Amino acid sequence: MIFYFSGTGNSQRTAIQMSEILGDEIVSMNKYLKKGEKDTFHSEDPLVFVAPTYSWKMPKVVDGWIRETKFEGNSNAYFILTCAGSVGNAAAYAKELCAEKGLCFCGLALLIMPNNYVALSNTPDETEYKGILKKAGERTASLAALIKKGEPFPEIPVTFKDKIVSGPVNGLFYTLFVHDKGFAASDACTACGKCVKRCPLNNIRLVDKKPVWNGNCTHCMACIGGCPAEAIEYKSASRGNRRYYIMED
Repeated sequence: MIFYFSGTGNSQRTAIQMSEILGDEIVSMNKYLKKGEKDTFHSEDPLVFVAPTYSWKMPKVVDGWIRETKFEGNSNAYFILTCAGSVGNAAAYAKELCAEKGLCFCGLALLIMPNNYVALSNTPDETEYKGILKKAGERTASLAALIKKGEPFPEIPVTFKDKIVSGPVNGLFYTLFVHDKGFAASDACTACGKCVKRCPLNNIRLVDKKPVWNGNCTHCMACIGGCPAEAIEYKSASRGNRRYYIMED
């Protein structure tokens, strides 16, 4: 069974490709988070968790969802983290999570995908991101082959720097950056409400036909990346940055 959390579509695309190769069921964590529902999942096949990398670590919302969810049947767990560069020491935290949940940690794999953090950086142009997606598809197929064989993902070497960025730096990142105080919509907003529907944490509502953020943001970039009018900005940092959104609604 394949579980994914995705803001702009990188992890969703990976999960869909993995599902097609393995012929396995796919589950959206976004939907369960949005509904605020808990469930029990039974799978005869290994569990595959696909999520983005937030500051060299699995997102807190994903970690929390896994902790609150009950899994029965096959206890082998694989983790695939999509990112534009490095996952640091994320595997150690995933392994710890598995130990607490009674799951068998089968490794964590890095999957390079296009940068989507439009709030603070530019995203690749169409030609560049299509090239990245092509290579990612090939990498996904190789990871699926390992899962089919029941083999663990190769261990990622960890440096002292990796431990620092996935540890204290990750904590600082959430404290300093992961909030919604900087988001606002310009007059280009058409009040389509797509940001409200797409937010996995129900953190956005329309007030006088403009989105208002309510203080529970995970910086998934679904709102700013997916706005069809490109009306949402994050302070002045996102101005001029290319939007990136490949999510299948």
